[in-house]
Amino acid sequence: MQIKRVFTLLIALSFFTTPNAQENNNANDSLMVRKIFDEALENGRAYADLRSLCKDIGARLSGSISAEMAVQWGYHRLNKYDFDTVYFQEVIVPHWERGTKESGYYQSKDGTITKVNLLALGGSIPTNGTMEGEIIMFKNRDALLKATKKQVEGKIVFIAQPMDQKMITTFNAYGACYPIRGLGAVDAARKGAKAVVIRSLSLSEHEHPHTGTMHYAEGVGKIPAAAISTIDATKLEKLITGSKEELTFHFEMDCKVLPDKKSHNVIAELKGSENPNNIITIGGHLDSWDVGEGAHDDGAGIVHSMEALRILKELNYKPKNTLRVVFFMNEENGNMGGKTYAKKVKENGENHILAIESDRGGFSPRGFSVDGKKEHLDLIRSFNTLFKPYLIQHFEFGYGGVDISPLKKEFEDIGLIGFVSDSQRYFDFHHNANDVFENVNKRELQLGAGSLSALVYLLDSYY
Repeated sequence: MQIKRVFTLLIALSFFTTPNAQENNNANDSLMVRKIFDEALENGRAYADLRSLCKDIGARLSGSISAEMAVQWGYHRLNKYDFDTVYFQEVIVPHWERGTKESGYYQSKDGTITKVNLLALGGSIPTNGTMEGEIIMFKNRDALLKATKKQVEGKIVFIAQPMDQKMITTFNAYGACYPIRGLGAVDAARKGAKAVVIRSLSLSEHEHPHTGTMHYAEGVGKIPAAAISTIDATKLEKLITGSKEELTFHFEMDCKVLPDKKSHNVIAELKGSENPNNIITIGGHLDSWDVGEGAHDDGAGIVHSMEALRILKELNYKPKNTLRVVFFMNEENGNMGGKTYAKKVKENGENHILAIESDRGGFSPRGFSVDGKKEHLDLIRSFNTLFKPYLIQHFEFGYGGVDISPLKKEFEDIGLIGFVSDSQRYFDFHHNANDVFENVNKRELQLGAGSLSALVYLLDSYY
């Protein structure tokens, strides 16, 4: 792996170069990083580009006409910045539609009706008209798994499990709750339930339900799956907990699973001057869920990636390796963009040495997580003094990203790097109607773009 030669060289330099030579090298890098952040903050295009993606295109679920608009938007926006090459890569994606707006309510025996804010989970089957049934609550997934079929059969399951407020890293809290969304329909169907309703995956209390992908299992009957807002879930849980009275839940969803469609990843490159077949990929996903505008998830990652290369080009940086920005299609409900990209670049005989993903929102940058070898993390940690003035100090092993993860199967020695932002507000917006352009802070977005551009520069220089 090429990185080993870099460390050998650095060790040799420590013996054979003067302190002044090392200081000059560090000074040059510090100056370049300063120029990168200056360009991002003073002349940055990320915020205007994000506004265009959110307001001119909007939500862009795979298979939709809006997703195809986004593909064309990406192609022409990348061409606008005059990269060395811009092109499409065909991807076959799933096509699920929400249909008409969902409605739901629950009713007590005395006739009191309480309306709920509800969204179908991505991939759910419809209710085929209004579905109603007695609702049975489980505090968490484990309680549902321990229930008997007699307790559940013919009822609508409500899983009230919240994200854990005690977890400082909010993505860990999300990961712990993901199975109630991803597998709740399978768990409930195995017990004979007619539908499943979950508490939205958010750490805050608000009226906007969260969607997101869910799964069915072969040999297990398919049942409708929905999420209600956190504020509605809390009210429903308190009502059920405080009363033995039977409640009936009523809801209607008009979802459709349609045949797969052709779409595209959108790709742009700055060609390497020394090792053009060595590829450093940086990207985010172009698709979003069909509520909100996909501003944080993942419009921010799209403009971060594009801006990272635009800045380097603007500063007349000539990369050693080929730098490639990829707008991946279909991360949200299939990851066909990431899977197709990894397969095709391997077939093309390219050598992918590093991949970077931004998919944690447009919040203040904190650092980078590394899915790779110790040498990858050590190299990034060696940039600590260069990043410290910009308050970027998180350099740890962790997750790279959904879109770039398939590259690991094709390139054994690749390092996958995930952009880490301040995550505390992320799940206020994730997969819900709040994820709009107005909820992205311009300066935080620009700082993220600068941090990614600086990382690409340093990795290209020293890997």
